[in-house]
Amino acid sequence: MLGKFFQKPDKEESERVPPGQHLAKGFPVLTYGATPQISTEEWEFRVWGSAKPATFTWADFMALPQSEFTADFHCVTRWSKLDVKWTGIKVADFMSLIEVDPEAVHIMEHCYGGYTTNISMEDFLREENFFAFQLFGEPLPAEHGGPMRLVVPHLYAWKSAKWINGLEFLNREELGFWERNGYHRRGEPWAEERYSY
Repeated sequence: MLGKFFQKPDKEESERVPPGQHLAKGFPVLTYGATPQISTEEWEFRVWGSAKPATFTWADFMALPQSEFTADFHCVTRWSKLDVKWTGIKVADFMSLIEVDPEAVHIMEHCYGGYTTNISMEDFLREENFFAFQLFGEPLPAEHGGPMRLVVPHLYAWKSAKWINGLEFLNREELGFWERNGYHRRGEPWAEERYSY
């Protein structure tokens, strides 16, 4: 199976691949539940909780500065893909649109289809994070989280929520779907923070 779908990193690549990971030859798709089909016309994004409530349309997001990103992608199921090319909007640019209470310490990412995952404010606000709407120069396919997903390159990919449609700011930590089902609360690949047990 390693030879057909995965490969071992070469010497140069090995420094970029966390322990326990293999390089994927393609870009595998792993999803819990059905894949939502959401058009950009109907897509909207909400902010609530320990923040001033707000709702944004696709046009609101597209009015923000757009950037190209190249980032490595690490799945908790032990595969990685290097140099994934995305187009998107920096988290920092989106954050300039909203007002967050000083006591907010965590965020629950909410998605079409009901998926949730948690992330600390510290991890969320890192400079390299972005909302992606293109993959390798094409509109982000639904199976990869289109029309919009969050990308958090420094954590395992379940924190890079597909089909994202809202952020709930929290003054305490709460657990999302996989965190309630045994996954690690943070998910840092270099520490192999896969599971909570």
